Amino acid sequence: MNQQALLAKKEQVVEIQKSLDESESLTVVSYQGLTVAEMQELRKTLAKEGASLVVYKNTMVRRAFEEENKPSLGDLLNGPNGFVFSKELSKGPKVLVKFARYHEALVLKGGFAEGKVLNADEMKAISKLPDKNGLISMFLSCLNAPITKFAATVKALAEKGQPA
Repeated sequence: MNQQALLAKKEQVVEIQKSLDESESLTVVSYQGLTVAEMQELRKTLAKEGASLVVYKNTMVRRAFEEENKPSLGDLLNGPNGFVFSKELSKGPKVLVKFARYHEALVLKGGFAEGKVLNADEMKAISKLPDKNGLISMFLSCLNAPITKFAATVKALAEKGQPA
């Protein structure tokens, strides 16, 4: 094999490793049967959520995982695949699950998150998790609830203590 081809492959492996490092989740999808327009629509929707869909050779992804000492994706790397790198854990899978409802040709095969290889059902479960802003909102409402209840109790006691 000539040097330029080897160099291009090494650069692609480095690109995949960089994308893995910058992402909280990687979802592997089968996209056979989607039209070019549907792929463009999916890419635009993913981009709005901080995720990207890229098509790599399975051997390049396998090599990137081996060089990073990450667990093997195994059977997920069979057939033509698209790889969705998501900066937030649940945003990419959430878009994919929603898109797959209306486009049967898109099939979630599994993925990689939190240092573990996940199957399709586990990736769908991740898609149901709230995003970062949702978690912050839930946390703040938990912190705010006792204070609100205390203020309401004090107000009720103050109103009760005053003669009519």
